[in-house]
Amino acid sequence: MRTAYSVDTVRTAERELMARLPEGTLMQRAAAGLAAACADVLGRVYGSRVVLLVGSGDNGGDALYAGARLARRGAGVTAVLLAPDRTHPGGLAALRRAGGTVAAPEAGGALIDRADLVLDGIVGIGGKGGLRPDAAPLAERAARSRAAVVAVDLPSGVEADTGEVRGAAVRADLTVTFGTHKPGLLIDPARENAGSVRLVDIGLELPDEPDLEALQHADVARLLPVPSAESDKYRRGVVGIAAGSARYPGAAVLAVSGALRGGAGAVRYVGPAADGVIARFPETLVSDHGPAKAGRVQAWVVGPGVGDDAATVAEVLAAEVPVLVDADGLRLADLDAVRARTAPTLMTPHAGEAAALLGVAREEVESARLESVRELAARYGATVLLKGSTTLVADAPGGRTGVRVNATGTSWLATAGSGDVLSGLAGSLLAAGLTALDAGSVAAYLHGLAGRYASDGAPAGAHDVAESLPEAWRDTRG
Repeated sequence: MRTAYSVDTVRTAERELMARLPEGTLMQRAAAGLAAACADVLGRVYGSRVVLLVGSGDNGGDALYAGARLARRGAGVTAVLLAPDRTHPGGLAALRRAGGTVAAPEAGGALIDRADLVLDGIVGIGGKGGLRPDAAPLAERAARSRAAVVAVDLPSGVEADTGEVRGAAVRADLTVTFGTHKPGLLIDPARENAGSVRLVDIGLELPDEPDLEALQHADVARLLPVPSAESDKYRRGVVGIAAGSARYPGAAVLAVSGALRGGAGAVRYVGPAADGVIARFPETLVSDHGPAKAGRVQAWVVGPGVGDDAATVAEVLAAEVPVLVDADGLRLADLDAVRARTAPTLMTPHAGEAAALLGVAREEVESARLESVRELAARYGATVLLKGSTTLVADAPGGRTGVRVNATGTSWLATAGSGDVLSGLAGSLLAAGLTALDAGSVAAYLHGLAGRYASDGAPAGAHDVAESLPEAWRDTRG
């Protein structure tokens, strides 16, 4: 599992480690890893041209010491000093001893244009509010240049704890981060600025509970439900799907398609799209008596394409089993009823729906995704899956304090009905016995992989994503 920790936690761990090590050891470990990563990017270090964008403090020091290592290997290294009076003295001296040179900011543009690699050491993990006016043009010049851009610990101008980008920021091809990932490296919009991320172990001892987690294949494989020899459809779980309407019958079909591939033993469907569901999936158990009389279920999915059927949404929310609320269900739900539920609730909004639930503009949710998902979970007493290019899952109050992030998807998943497939899949995992946090996290992971397989670089429909779920499942378990 990939984990990320806040700036305060990282700094505490760094202080504790530095107290046990000779002075400067930690910075040298970071610089060694950084220089090795830069050498890998360059391929041939000798004769290459490297420009360091150096701010004040330790981030600039890391860049200078790494630059000194590259200079000793024959690179031509020039440091552009953005804060000459506050440049790390030891790093600057090391660079000069190795044959590196120094330039003023006004010369930085021409140097960047000729560089093979630009190393961003402008601002460290404590930076707030975007780049200063003297640094922003250099970051923009680097982004337009042919040089590879490598960020030190975090792209300068993005916010480490939140993933927000509140002004001009470096856009890196590679970010070399030290000790642990920072949340901003995993959450959009900042994740887009980070490029590929390489973690350098510098020996930090960190708490067991991270601020952010990202599941990987092995984690998902451990969570996937696998039937035993004694399993039947009820032991595996039965998921109820209350979805679709005369206007949106396809939402029901797509939600059922996701649910059938989610590990539960059976799917019950309730709604006006029964004929379409049975025609496509004859194994579905169909009822026309409403959710309360549909028969035994271990979890419900309500909302995809239900239109204005508030009564069905209310009936499902009254059930004493886990409930996933999506799409129209988020708009129609009595939110006091959501808060009053004692069984687990998983809400799955996209940014627009989250904005409506929070009473803010969509742009606020998109720019502050981590804060938004935490606020939704706290406000509604539910586990919340916030859909997007990086999907975030925040547990209900009283659960895990960290948030999970998923980035397995593809931009081709931005297609009508894709979210209906995800809802059915997550609901099936709920019925199979996973917690709301695990069901949402695993569903997002598999759904993202399935989107990749379905599209393979070309447009794909939601039904293609559903049909690729078994391949994603097998790949994860393999």
